[in-house]
Amino acid sequence: MDKIRNFSIIAHIDHGKSTLSDRLIQESGIISDRDFQDQLLDSMDIERERGITIKSQTVCLPYKAKDGKKYFLNLIDTPGHVDFTYEVSRALASCEGAFLIIDASQGVEAQTLANMYLALEHDLEIIPVINKIDLPSAEIDWVKNQIEEDLGLDSDDVILTSAKNGIGIVDVLEGAVNLMKPPEGDAEKPLRSLIFDSHYDPYRGTVVHLRVFDGTIKAGDKIKFTSNNAEYKVEEVGLFQIKRIPQKELKAGQVGYIIAGIKTVSDTKCGDTVTTVKNPCEQSMDGFKDPNPVVFSSLYPVASDEYEELTVALEKLKLNDASLIYEKDSSAALGFGFRCGFLGLLHLEVVQERLEREYGMSLILTAPSVQYEVKTTDGELQIIDNPAIYPDPANIEYVKEPFIKAAIIVPDRYMGAVMKLCLDRRGISKNYQYLTNERLEMIFEIPLAEVIYDFYDKLKSITQGYGSFDYELIDNRETIISKLDFLINGEKVDALAHLVHKDRAVSHARVACKKLREEIPRQMFKIAIQGAIGAKIISRETVTAFRKDVTAKCYGGDISRKRKLLEKQKKGKKRMKMVGQVEIPQSAFLAVLKSEE
Repeated sequence: MDKIRNFSIIAHIDHGKSTLSDRLIQESGIISDRDFQDQLLDSMDIERERGITIKSQTVCLPYKAKDGKKYFLNLIDTPGHVDFTYEVSRALASCEGAFLIIDASQGVEAQTLANMYLALEHDLEIIPVINKIDLPSAEIDWVKNQIEEDLGLDSDDVILTSAKNGIGIVDVLEGAVNLMKPPEGDAEKPLRSLIFDSHYDPYRGTVVHLRVFDGTIKAGDKIKFTSNNAEYKVEEVGLFQIKRIPQKELKAGQVGYIIAGIKTVSDTKCGDTVTTVKNPCEQSMDGFKDPNPVVFSSLYPVASDEYEELTVALEKLKLNDASLIYEKDSSAALGFGFRCGFLGLLHLEVVQERLEREYGMSLILTAPSVQYEVKTTDGELQIIDNPAIYPDPANIEYVKEPFIKAAIIVPDRYMGAVMKLCLDRRGISKNYQYLTNERLEMIFEIPLAEVIYDFYDKLKSITQGYGSFDYELIDNRETIISKLDFLINGEKVDALAHLVHKDRAVSHARVACKKLREEIPRQMFKIAIQGAIGAKIISRETVTAFRKDVTAKCYGGDISRKRKLLEKQKKGKKRMKMVGQVEIPQSAFLAVLKSEE
């Protein structure tokens, strides 16, 4: 066991985590130069394009150290976005150490801190790595100072690298060997192992990624999952070295995979404990919880006859993404679709893009919403995430909405702008502290509903890209919510409806009506666009009609002739308006979300 090291690489988005992983894999020689490609551990096109890790990967790197011994280094990659914090925490629970990567030009950012605290909670050995030292804007001494002051780590242990140019890669591998402790555990004890990820193989079923803490697991063993007591027979165990390499057994301290004929990914829950049926372990691993969706939106196919295809596409996507939750939904305007729950807005975007690319679907999304806790006057407590089922305000005793604790790190010159942004979003300032002379951390409590659409983009633009943001859910608090409906040509369009705070309803409705006026194409008749709360109209815009100049042929002559023609046209337009159908383009559904000019 003293020849094994289990470690993770954690970083803020875009600090070079995937590039460093690539270099470590190349250095270990488990893949030939011919087969190598950048961002090797990021298997999805979206991950490559956006430069983010969505699905974590694992790889076992054989490495001959300077002391002449051969070590097996298990790199457990983690997703890099705040939406996937739980997955990150399970991956960290499988490690003994972590490399904390910091960009030499950007310094410590919000998720650098958040990920470090996550790693400290799991009692990991943290080794700081300053990456991108080859950049002209790199300020190594400034970043070292931040590591000492902001993170409280020893800057003498810092490893300097440039993953892009391959500088300092051996130092990182030597750091894993010499500075991290080997795993602890007993191969003779009953099997106790932690699932930290899984993926679906169309030929073999679910491939479970696990870390063995005690005991041994081999093909033929009967195992069970402690969260749901499901039992399976192990068909194959092995290690990940880009490809799956089968082994005779996995022992305490090792990280690898098992295949046991598991039909769906949702049966294997991240954070669950695997043990044997014959000799089960006494205590499960700590920290297990079911993934909780926080953002909800409805997906509808643009062409209603594609509903069956969307059903199949969602079922296939669910095989690879256990945290996606969906149920059937229908709308008068858009027909049949699905109400889906997501871990956050990035997760929503990823699911939408994957459905459009991998399965060729054209989709309409309704306004993202959060879960509201509604208590009605007859004492019933309802959890509501869909505006369509929001009860009549007369029957509501109180409504609670989820709040988050947001940690924002910015240079102090942007403090006023960030404060204004957060207070405009109904935020409550809780605390701020200077991390260094020029950078400060601001803590706000903000309703999640105010953050889920464009908060992050706004923060980046007002801080010129220097602001960084991390959040966690804290609790539900009482609020006053109104259901905002939109009427197009006098008819309610249920897919445009959404829930907003009462104080912001009027301004939100006005902006949304203006945006809808720009998006809805003109017809031969006037189209009224109205925002309403209940029966009360609070805003209106009109899409003007195309008009034919019916009086063009009347040169001079009596005015009553012209008036007669105009009256005839007016009646025709009125009749048209009564029977006219208004086509609402896909862009109109997105326009409603953009609540500010």
